Amino acid sequence: MKLAMIGLGRMGANMARRLSRDGHQVVAYNRTRSVGDELAATEENIEVAADLGEVIAMLEAPRVIWMMLPHQILDTSIEALQEAGLERGDLVIDGGNSNFNHSMARGEKLQQQGFHFMDAGTSGGIWGLENGYSLMVGGSDKAVAMVEPALRSLAPAADQGWGHVGPVGSGHFTKMIHNGIEYGMMQAYAEGYELLHARDDFNLDLEQISKIWQHGSVVRSWLLDLCTDALGKDPKLEKLSDWVDDSGEGRWTIHESIDAAIPTPVLTMALMMRFRSRQDSSFAGRMLAAMRAGFGGHAVKENHKE
Repeated sequence: MKLAMIGLGRMGANMARRLSRDGHQVVAYNRTRSVGDELAATEENIEVAADLGEVIAMLEAPRVIWMMLPHQILDTSIEALQEAGLERGDLVIDGGNSNFNHSMARGEKLQQQGFHFMDAGTSGGIWGLENGYSLMVGGSDKAVAMVEPALRSLAPAADQGWGHVGPVGSGHFTKMIHNGIEYGMMQAYAEGYELLHARDDFNLDLEQISKIWQHGSVVRSWLLDLCTDALGKDPKLEKLSDWVDDSGEGRWTIHESIDAAIPTPVLTMALMMRFRSRQDSSFAGRMLAAMRAGFGGHAVKENHKE
C-alpha cells in the first residue's frame, strides 16, 4: 500500500524504513527536509515531500497519513494538513504518545468533519526496525482496514504483536498503561542492581549475573537485555547521569488510577523516583536530616554543593 509518514525522528524514520523494506510505498515528510532526503537515499520505496501540500498531492484518496509527532504539536499539524487539502474519507493516524482523552476528542472532531482518525499506541523503540513494533490501535473497523497491510508489516509478525483494541482512544489508553507498567519494571531492575553493586565483599560481576538471568530466569525480559548491554559497555555506568526523564504517560497512568480509585503503589513510586532523580539536593531530604538531628542528635553532613 501507499501511505505517508510525517515526523522522521528515531521512531518515524525506522517505521518508514520497515514499511519500505516490506514493499510499501512511503511518502515521507519532516520539517527539516534533509532528514527525509537522507532516508530516501538509502530506501528505494520512499519519496520525500517538500511540504504538506505535496504529501496530499502524492497520495490518492482515500489517503492514509501516519503522524509520529510530539503530542504538543499534533492539533496544529492536523489543522495544517486540512489546510493543505486533506479530503473527507482520508485517515489520520496518531502513532505518538498522546493522552487518550485528547485522542478521543480529536477523533470525535475529525469524524464530524468527515475524516477518519486512529490512535496507535506504538512500542518498540529504536529496536523496532529489526524486531518489529507492538501496536495497540484504536478506531473504527473501517479505519483499521484502511491501514491493516501496513500494521502487519510494522508488527513483529503479520498476525502477532498488533491488535485493534477498541474505539478511538483505546489505543493510547492501552499504551499509557503499558508505559506505567514499564516504569515499575525498570525501577525494580534498577533497585535490584543497586543492591548487587553495593555488596563490595562479593566482588560481583553484574554483567555476568545479567547474562545468567537472561536464560531460564523468571525475570528475563527485553529490559534485562538492555541492562546486560549497558553493563557490557560500562560496567559501573560511570559515563551516565542518574537523571531520568518521563514522557508524560507515567503521570497520566497515575491520574487514571486516582480517578478510578485503584491503588497502584508500585507504578506511583516508580514515577516519584524519576522525579527524585532530577534533584541534586532535595529540600525534603535536607529537612529529614534536620529533624533526625533535632530529636536524636544524629550527625548530619554539610552540603557543599550550594
